[in-house]
Amino acid sequence: MEYRTLPHGGEKISVIGMGSSVVGEQKEADIIRTVEYALDQGINYFDMAGGHATIFPAYGKVLKNRRKEAMLQVHFGADYTSGEYGWTTNLNVVKKSVDWQLKQLQTDYIDIGFIHCLDEESDLRVYEKNGILQFLMEMKEQGVVKHIGLSTHAPALANRVLDLQILDVMMFSINPMYDFGQGDFAIGGTGERQELYRRCEKEGVGISVMKPFNAGQLLDEAKSPFHRALTTSQCIQYALDKPGVMTVVGGPGNISQLQEILSYLDSTEEERDYSVIGSFTPDDSVGKCVYCRHCHPCPAGLDIALINKYYDLAKLGDPLAKEHYLTLGKTADDCVQCGHCNKRCPFQVKQLQRMEEIRGYFGK
Repeated sequence: MEYRTLPHGGEKISVIGMGSSVVGEQKEADIIRTVEYALDQGINYFDMAGGHATIFPAYGKVLKNRRKEAMLQVHFGADYTSGEYGWTTNLNVVKKSVDWQLKQLQTDYIDIGFIHCLDEESDLRVYEKNGILQFLMEMKEQGVVKHIGLSTHAPALANRVLDLQILDVMMFSINPMYDFGQGDFAIGGTGERQELYRRCEKEGVGISVMKPFNAGQLLDEAKSPFHRALTTSQCIQYALDKPGVMTVVGGPGNISQLQEILSYLDSTEEERDYSVIGSFTPDDSVGKCVYCRHCHPCPAGLDIALINKYYDLAKLGDPLAKEHYLTLGKTADDCVQCGHCNKRCPFQVKQLQRMEEIRGYFGK
């Protein structure tokens, strides 16, 4: 397993996480076996927003003796008091649901307490007015909640909550469909979404990725809006390359499906290469580096993707981006203008010109 470090807190998070919606449809014994297998494979990040309340007692039986191996996303606004998932902004219902989840999970703390599934400014106002946000913050002050998170599909709402400077984690839908304007949750333009990812990295807010395969639609040529299937590894790498991303949370229904997701760890760079999306993304993505590394390896030894990433972050105001750039083994100063990257780029980025810009921006 590979791990990334959460900026706010320093915890190590597995790059492959596990969602609970689909596995919750299984029998309790099968849920237990799948969660145990996930832990055995080094997965330590679990999202608890599932469609069925049955996941909680099953997880509790696993975590009773393995709690320290897992980080749990628990959503303040996801209601399981009826036995099935419901969405609520009623404070009393939220308190009752959170208390029930803690008991079923056999734990007395929550790793990340999530502001649950807000996409509209009006939702946030109600969430605050009803006292749920205050309740969540009080739980953090008491040490019951370790970190504050937000789950959303909307860049505008995400930026509004980021302005409050309370977030440690954000759960966001990242995949080529949404980033390039396809599907119900493709909220915000390509540029707006990329700016959000960069802002999260700049401010140390880790992103946990939901819907990396869009419920399998991206993996099926007949269902994909691009009329071409991507692989599991391509989708995972696409998400992991975005600034700020800590973990990709897939939704396996059983061990076999989890093994397919975990196969990413043994895949080659060629198998992870998602540059094919350059042939079916819209015009407004042309000329913009998405850090896909299809231009690698550089004949002069430059890490072109990282150089571009640090440049974009620095322009956004990230004070650490310049430091990271300057510690690279080779920088834009070492570009020999051979043109290899321009020829290889599926997004038609003029890297030779961009390297000159980067050289001028950072200086010698």
